[in-house]
Amino acid sequence: MLPKVNQILHIQINSIDEEEAKQELKSRISDISSSYISMEVPINEKTGRLKRLYVGDEMSAYFITDGGVKNYFTSSVLGFSDDVIRMVHIKKPEPDAITKVQRRSFLRVPAELEMAVKFSEQLQFIAVTDDVGGGGISFICDGYIPLDNQQIVSCWLLANYRNGQIEHIPFNGELVRVKQLESGKQQVMMRFAEISDRDRQKIIRYCFERQLDFRKR
Repeated sequence: MLPKVNQILHIQINSIDEEEAKQELKSRISDISSSYISMEVPINEKTGRLKRLYVGDEMSAYFITDGGVKNYFTSSVLGFSDDVIRMVHIKKPEPDAITKVQRRSFLRVPAELEMAVKFSEQLQFIAVTDDVGGGGISFICDGYIPLDNQQIVSCWLLANYRNGQIEHIPFNGELVRVKQLESGKQQVMMRFAEISDRDRQKIIRYCFERQLDFRKR
């Protein structure tokens, strides 16, 4: 499903500037043509200031449809026009390039990301994820580490994005299942017990980029 006129777009600019990449912008769609979407100049939700964009700027965006479903896509700025107000023209996504994410059904993708796990002051270790999603992750670690179901651990996930940006994402996770592997290591399934919505969106953004990479292969 493509976005419609008057829908709100929530945007993050893909930038090597970490502060700029963190900015959450909002804009309203004013028109849709066969090749591009026209939207109002986006506004920074925190500061209330308009965000100046440039031709070629790449962005991650989503719009919300019935039931709170978030529809994610990537785009880039194609140009501008001045009518009654200034308009920004961005590349129109293909329908099959839009990823739907429901709060109860988060996208999961295979991914090998480094993460730090703190079980206690005495026990901290580095693990590698097996898959990642907006609702939780699974990871592989050494088999001798004493982990069990329903334990709560503090974690920091290292996520790297297409634009070279790297994010350290903190969260508390609850161990749901621990499985011993033939290799001598163990696979741990974990759900997010405590994570900010902002940090969850960072993980969803990573999953979205990974899914697009898989589609291009």
